[in-house]
Amino acid sequence: MIAQRFFLWLAVLTTLLGGAQSQKGVWLTDVASKALDSKEGIEEVVQRCKTYGFEQIYVVVWNRGHTLYPSVVMQKTFGKEVAPRFADRDILEELIQTAHAEGLKVHAWFEFGFSSSYQEADGGHILRAKPNWRAIDNQGNLVSKNGFQWMNAFHPEVQNFLLSLIAEVVENYDIDGIQGDDRLPANPSTAGYDPFTVEWYKKEHDGVSPPKDYKDSDWVDWRAGKLDEFAERLYKTVKAIDQQVLVTMAPSIFPWSKEEYLQNWPTWVEKGWVDTIIPQVYRYDIKAYESTLQSNLQFMPKDSTVPFVPGVLLKVDGYVPSRTFLQEMIKTNRKYGLESEVFFFYEGLKDHELFFEKTYPKL
Repeated sequence: MIAQRFFLWLAVLTTLLGGAQSQKGVWLTDVASKALDSKEGIEEVVQRCKTYGFEQIYVVVWNRGHTLYPSVVMQKTFGKEVAPRFADRDILEELIQTAHAEGLKVHAWFEFGFSSSYQEADGGHILRAKPNWRAIDNQGNLVSKNGFQWMNAFHPEVQNFLLSLIAEVVENYDIDGIQGDDRLPANPSTAGYDPFTVEWYKKEHDGVSPPKDYKDSDWVDWRAGKLDEFAERLYKTVKAIDQQVLVTMAPSIFPWSKEEYLQNWPTWVEKGWVDTIIPQVYRYDIKAYESTLQSNLQFMPKDSTVPFVPGVLLKVDGYVPSRTFLQEMIKTNRKYGLESEVFFFYEGLKDHELFFEKTYPKL
């Protein structure tokens, strides 16, 4: 009886979440992929997505301290208009035109968010030019986690910089959406010990300094709350320019997202600061996948109309899920009333062409 009530609640919940509205999509990157390197490659992406029944393409536009489109903001701020690999092209415009001609939507994915670099000890060209933008840990060091170096997500200059990039895309492109992920809005929970953030905290705590323990629950809540405020600013910035542009977020799973990256995304959903939430339900066996999916569905506010769309891991480094496991994950989504998912990432589609051509459209 308890199980029956649970699944009844899920059926109601996923209906409210817009589960019946298909939002199938795929992330398109410039890492471990040459899809964006030519017009022909972009055309192939669009045709493959259309054949497989995808409606949404989430394309990276911000990576390793560079935009992948020509940016006036980046040129004025750092003298670097576009990532060198795409110096003679506007791949965002090319993709938008090609995708729209086939009825597909394109979302500008700000993949690196508040991260300035990957595997650059000094934080790359951004933090060399703007050392006061560095995120600092409780040992006084630049925050680096899992190979990524970080800007201070609490600093107003850093926040305004990211918002100016986002506004630039919305103003200058016929884009369908803007997306943040596990790095936007986010900061590792080791961050927050820079002078600016410390003084801000002290002003709101009668002069008391932040705890040395970066996992202190009140300290985590305070910093997560500041990122909540940024999520609101981001949403309102986009909507002030164009109400039709969607704001989607693909955070880590909750509550790990808050504990490790200060991402309290259930609040963003509750407050209406996101149009679709796409948690990264990246797991390596079906038991873990279903358990994680179920728990994160329960963190959704019960009266929410924000669609919940699982992020599904399709390829990373040398890993590709078996066809059986892939099919199990999609069937699990359907079991919970979810009719869509977003796959990470595009190149993995080629490893399961038969599945996506024949089986996937029926699931």
